[in-house]
Amino acid sequence: MTMPARAPIRILLADDHALVRRGVRLILDSEPDLTVVAEAGDGAEAVAAARRQPVDLAILDVAMPRMTGLQAARELSVLLPDLRILMLSMYDDVQYFFKALRSGASGYVLKSVADRDLVEACRAAMRGEPFLYPGAVTALIRDYLDRARRGEGVPEQVLTVREEEVLKLVAEGHSSKEIAEELFISVKTVERHRANMLHKLGLRDRLDLTRYAIRAGLIEP
Repeated sequence: MTMPARAPIRILLADDHALVRRGVRLILDSEPDLTVVAEAGDGAEAVAAARRQPVDLAILDVAMPRMTGLQAARELSVLLPDLRILMLSMYDDVQYFFKALRSGASGYVLKSVADRDLVEACRAAMRGEPFLYPGAVTALIRDYLDRARRGEGVPEQVLTVREEEVLKLVAEGHSSKEIAEELFISVKTVERHRANMLHKLGLRDRLDLTRYAIRAGLIEP
């Protein structure tokens, strides 16, 4: 008696570039145990799609408009604790990897080598195993050793989740009034968040905040 075939892993794919989604989908759909069942162009669409239909794994681009992949990962981790999450990124940077882990992701895949690593990362995530691209392993060890020599620990989150949301919208050029409406808070609260961020980060103005947002992967340059 033959065993029934296991159902393919249902994947939600989110990236704001249609060409990237098409290429990634070709990689995934060519595997018998993987199938893309939903696509999204930003983090907010990804969260909405995961609410609408059952998915086993979300693959989220780090930097997307409206809501980044990191922000979407945090929301999805709370909404759907059993959902496995992978971050897809062009940034070969250990700080982004730390951010991905804190956001609830179990793996971090570089777009430049997605054709080589992504399928393995999907299967590792579904087995409950973390996935690290080779360069990240080296960077993590070097980062840890450097911090240990300086007597430091793993880097902590500088900004709160709400401050990151405000920062992203500020960097995208939205006014305080628009940000207040988008986040359902008062204009005064937006201004307080902005002042807190400038103080925490030691920055002077909106331009500095925008540069920081680009470095932090909240928006694309």
